[in-house]
Amino acid sequence: MSYLECIEIETNPSPDAAVIWLHGLGASGHDFEPVVPELGLPGNAAVRFVFPHAPNLPVTINGGMRMPAWYDIKAMDIDRTVDVVQLEASAKAIGKLVEREIERGVDSRRIIIAGFSQGGAVAYEFGLSYPKPLAGILGMSTYLATADTVQVSEANRNIPIKIYHGTRDPMVPETLGRKSVDTLKAMGYAPEYQTYPMEHSVCLEEIIDVGKFITARLQPK
Repeated sequence: MSYLECIEIETNPSPDAAVIWLHGLGASGHDFEPVVPELGLPGNAAVRFVFPHAPNLPVTINGGMRMPAWYDIKAMDIDRTVDVVQLEASAKAIGKLVEREIERGVDSRRIIIAGFSQGGAVAYEFGLSYPKPLAGILGMSTYLATADTVQVSEANRNIPIKIYHGTRDPMVPETLGRKSVDTLKAMGYAPEYQTYPMEHSVCLEEIIDVGKFITARLQPK
């Protein structure tokens, strides 16, 4: 089976939990690699962090230039016009990484899917539709692009969802983060929402909060 190229970091030998973390448009798996030591995880936590690289795709809003992208963005309207077929294909590719973790002995209930910006839209699509229970979804500076098409899985009807957004974000306005919260609540989920006085980025306070979520969801056995 073919897999996306990834960077892997293990916090201890023989990981019994995993976080699959998706970068944003034009970035790579290296983007969030440096945050692992800043998360403040317990010293005995054995977590495998998987940072996949998105494929190179032509992106319409960038003049058709090819760059790392989980899907094409066709227009920067408030609701984002995206290539849903490509987004769903990326979610399936993430599914292969999750299945690989399960084959390595990690229970699906100890796998978190995290994503920034474009990566967060894929994390939503995958996490809400995956047929096995997951530990949680982390959405950072992102939006729910497939609310009208996602095939919701009963296995993840009660999945914990934590959403983080910058109040000064010019790329993905905070209104999109809040809209994701409202949409998820209307779909029957109970997302938690947190903001920071930042632009389209992450800050240390946010990383510490992400670490708390990961620690709470992936308590060492």
